[in-house]
Amino acid sequence: MEGMIYDGSRICAYENLRALCSYAGETAEWCDALWKEMLRDGELYGELLYYMRNNTLQDRMRCRGCTLIDLFARQMDRGSSGRGAAEEDDHCRLVDMVLRAFADMARMKRGGQ
Repeated sequence: MEGMIYDGSRICAYENLRALCSYAGETAEWCDALWKEMLRDGELYGELLYYMRNNTLQDRMRCRGCTLIDLFARQMDRGSSGRGAAEEDDHCRLVDMVLRAFADMARMKRGGQ
């Protein structure tokens, strides 16, 4: 396969995203759609890599005055429920809210709502 460039780091990032989505209860289709969004936007992809490596948001980028942390907080407002749940369930919901913040940022950057 002469001339083929193999980027193992992207494969690893995709596998990590699939694991996060699965953990958060998201479908494979939703995950693949999010992955495509990440590949369209290098800045957002970099934020995702930072999150995967550090388990926190770097929060450097802005779109329409919002940061990923702002979008995460919006997800928390939407997803907050007073029910008592196991700590693992709480963590799954937090990961899902982070992933949805990434999806929201991608949509905002493309000009959608």
